[in-house]
Parts: sequence; structure tokens; C-alpha cells
Amino acid sequence: MRTLTAKTSRHTLTIERSVRKYWQLYLLIIPVLAYVIVFNYAPMYGVLIAFKDYKPGTPLLSGDWVGFKHFKRFFESIYFERTVRNTLQISLYSLVVGFPMPILLAIMLNEVRHLWFKKTVQTVTYMPYFISTVVMASMILIFLRPETGLVNLFLQKIGRESIPFMTRKEMFKTIYVLSGVWQSTGWGSIVYIATLSGLDQEMFEAAIVDGANKVQRILYITLPCLLPTAIILLILNAGSLMSVGFEKVFLLQTDLNLEQSDVISTYVYRSGILGAQHSYASAIGLFNSVVNFILLISVNQISKRVSSISLF
Repeated sequence: MRTLTAKTSRHTLTIERSVRKYWQLYLLIIPVLAYVIVFNYAPMYGVLIAFKDYKPGTPLLSGDWVGFKHFKRFFESIYFERTVRNTLQISLYSLVVGFPMPILLAIMLNEVRHLWFKKTVQTVTYMPYFISTVVMASMILIFLRPETGLVNLFLQKIGRESIPFMTRKEMFKTIYVLSGVWQSTGWGSIVYIATLSGLDQEMFEAAIVDGANKVQRILYITLPCLLPTAIILLILNAGSLMSVGFEKVFLLQTDLNLEQSDVISTYVYRSGILGAQHSYASAIGLFNSVVNFILLISVNQISKRVSSISLF
């Protein structure tokens, strides 16, 4: 007991000394902490309406407790299977196709020796990330128009028939994922490029002396060095597997592709905003967050056991 008390006292003393020495840095953290508390933690009490029959215009915590009534309603809904299936399919599709692309781009740029060409490629690949979602969706709709879109004009030039991309429900997921890969690959490669820039070049020089070719250097030096960063980002992506972005899906959604484009976020919008079923929508959102939390913890533990790399 005395040992524990002594350790606690020493730890407290260390923190006090650190705060006194670096008080300016701690002062800079205050706005960020305030932002997180006000906009992330303070509103969390609102999830209580998922367990109530809340009516708009009444106090937030008013209404009768109904337990898991709204959760049960969602599980029994005809939209449950469709929205969960589409959400998982789009997320997994994006993960499988989009996750390796920044790694490949970073490796290719790392092998480029002409600095001007490397900077040009980086700039060109970064730029799509700064296009807003509304503009991006508008560009997709314009490019894929049946008669005047650039893609269909190209198909007509090579003797193929025009394709009504946005009215074919089976093509929605591919359009969503590939446009997302084009927009985010360059920006996502930044963290890998930063990792590669910190590597000891003597390892590559030693490998060249030993007769290793470019492919072998990538396989046995570059990829193993990128693996810890890739695993951390994979864990973070797993924690958002059930969170497909609302804006882009909603802007590309039509009545003809609704069967393949309806995800949890768009269903919550229709139920909560348009239908004014706030308790029901809150229950769906809470279910979504809990599943994401479980996935994050599970993938983190699996990674910790398999590779000893984890977030915590």
C-alpha cells in the first residue's frame, strides 16, 4: 500500500513539473479539448431518446421509456437487411479496392528519381481530394450522362452503345468506389510517403551491394517498413466499416438505383429528418456506432495478437 502511494505521489509530482515547464503547450491544447467536449461528448446524452418515445418540440428527456422497442422495430423492418447489406458491401468494396492504392502510389513515387516528375504526380493526385462532395457528385453525373457524358462519348467513338450508368442499380457500388479511389488515393499516400522518407537509405544501398533488384528491395525492405503504418490505418478503417458517407450516396441516389444505394445513413435521414421519427433514427444511429466500436476493438485485438501492432 505504501509502495502504491509512493508511486502515485511521484507520478503526480512528475505531471506537475511537466505542466509548469511546458505550460504554453498545454495552454494550446485547451481549445481542442473544449471543441471535443462541446461537440463530441456533451451531445452524447441525446442518445437517451433512442430508448424513449420522443416527440419534437418537447424537452429532450421527456416521454416514456420504451426500452429496446425502436431497435427491435429496426431489426424487424423490411429495410434492415437491405441497408446493412449495402452498407457492408460498399465499405468492404472500398476497403479492398481503395486501401492498397495509396500504398502502391507511395511505393512508386519512392522509386522515382526525377524530383520534378515526382512533385508533379503528387500535386496531380492530391488535387481531387480538395474537391467538395457536391462538386464531385455533379462531375460524376455529368461525365456519365447517357448521351453527352465524356464516358459515353468515348464509347460511341469506339463503336459501342451508350450506357445509362446512373440508372443501372448494379453499377452504383462500382461508380461510388472507383470515384472515391480517384479522389482519396493521392491524399491517403501522404502518410506512407512520410514513412518512406524516414527510412535509412543505407539499407537500400546494402541491398544493392548484395545484388537485390528493385522488386526484391520493395518486397523485403519497403513493404515491411510500411506494414506497421498500414495495420494502424486498417484498424481505423475497420472502426468505420458501418459508416458509409451520407452526402455522396445521397447525391448519387435515384429511385432506379435505390435498391443498391440505400445505406444506413440515408435510411436514418429519411426516417429521422423527413419522417420526424427521431427516437427511431437515434436507435439506428446508436446501433451503427456500437457495431463500429465492436469492430474496432475486435480488429485491434486480433492485430495485437497476430502482429503485436495495435492502437492501444
